[in-house]
Amino acid sequence: MPPTDKPVSRREFARRAAIGAASATLLPLRDFVPAANAAATAQAAASDAKLSPQSQAEAESRYQAILQQYPDRFSEAQKAELKRLSIALQPSLDHLRAYPISNSDLPALYLKPLVDRDKKPVSKPASAAPGSAKSAAPGAASSAKPATKPATPATGKP
Repeated sequence: MPPTDKPVSRREFARRAAIGAASATLLPLRDFVPAANAAATAQAAASDAKLSPQSQAEAESRYQAILQQYPDRFSEAQKAELKRLSIALQPSLDHLRAYPISNSDLPALYLKPLVDRDKKPVSKPASAAPGSAKSAAPGAASSAKPATKPATPATGKP
């Protein structure tokens, strides 16, 4: 389509996007897959050549351990992908292991959960109306009584 200066409405854009998505499903996928597999194989071979013999042995042992743990779960294509991923993972592991660290080193970042940090203390509810037995604590009723015996009104003596 030639570019135009006319703006595209939302409805027209949605229609074109739907047609484009539908036409993409009609394209033959087999034309694209072999090229991707060849590129992945070439990349795996190139990254395999960059690894040290120790790293290559570790990647191979990781691959074999997965196959021993799940012997009948993978097709040949999945096994090839597992091998590629094992080899692709190895440079990152080597980079992490190259960082010097000892047991006395503290973590660079420690986890402080938001739940504990933002928790507000529970405030006691405002004093309830006097005489309500439900809101009063068991010891509160006995502390509300006066400690001394009241004077008798007729004689004034205690």
